[in-house]
Amino acid sequence: MSQTPDRPFPHRHLLSLEGYSTDDVTQILDTAEAFFEVSRRAVRKVPTLRGKTVLHLFYEDSTRTRTSFELAAKRLSADTLNLSVKTSSVKKGESLNDTCRTLGAMHPDIVVIRHNASGAPHYVAQKMDARVVNAGDGMHAHPTQALLDAFTIRRNKGTLEGLKVAILGDIAHSRVARSNCRLLRLFGCDVNVVGPRTLVPRHFGEAFDVTVHDRLEPALEGADVVMALRIQQERLAEALLPSLREYNRVFGLSAERMKLAKDDAIVMHPGPMNRGVEIEPEVADGPQSVILDQVEAGVATRMAVLYVLLGQGEAPAA
Repeated sequence: MSQTPDRPFPHRHLLSLEGYSTDDVTQILDTAEAFFEVSRRAVRKVPTLRGKTVLHLFYEDSTRTRTSFELAAKRLSADTLNLSVKTSSVKKGESLNDTCRTLGAMHPDIVVIRHNASGAPHYVAQKMDARVVNAGDGMHAHPTQALLDAFTIRRNKGTLEGLKVAILGDIAHSRVARSNCRLLRLFGCDVNVVGPRTLVPRHFGEAFDVTVHDRLEPALEGADVVMALRIQQERLAEALLPSLREYNRVFGLSAERMKLAKDDAIVMHPGPMNRGVEIEPEVADGPQSVILDQVEAGVATRMAVLYVLLGQGEAPAA
């Protein structure tokens, strides 16, 4: 198993993966390997962040991300505070600036924020002394999702380098796609994104140095990793699709279409899934699926992120 590196982590925040190197990503993934073993022990706790306070500030609903961040902080023995925006002063019209000033006066060590506005975590990082982790902002970035996806790929494939990865679906509205493209290209992966032309930004391929397709076949052919993305109906303000049934007919990931990928290809999905839309149940629950592996990896990866940003005291046993 990989050893947790001793070098100081060179970043104060995790706002996106821009400016992160392969060494930075590898340091997080190697640390996550040790925490992955912690999560499988009978006693799933280490004293690493005892005395530290982690504040979870979620402006958007979340199941996997919020739960795994909360578990990650608690398993590191941190004190946690979970702010429910729906019952906070935000519902009374309090601005993000005033929320930052109020919470900053309580001196949290790290703030984990999910927000529907792109750039909100960057704003919080400027306004508060705490370290900040982006748990998803608008259509901009979701760096910890990309990290846990990379962790899952590396555990299943043994490497991140030189793989062919197909990312299917609603690329336009997906912060997951953007962060995954950025991370996977760092390691020289052949990244292929595919979706209806209405759901792939015009210059996406050029911006992220990936190949764009409007047909599934060339993207899936010979793929090592196939990642389906949710059709984000809540963000589709315009009629960008004829119908969900038509989308499934042309772009849905079925067992028959998976035959185009390599025999040992893995299937991923960040969740929540629209079964029968972007992915068929037989694929989501089939032998090539590592979707639940991604969920398990989320806790270990987010423990690693908190550790490298704040870690003091005992490192996990390798």
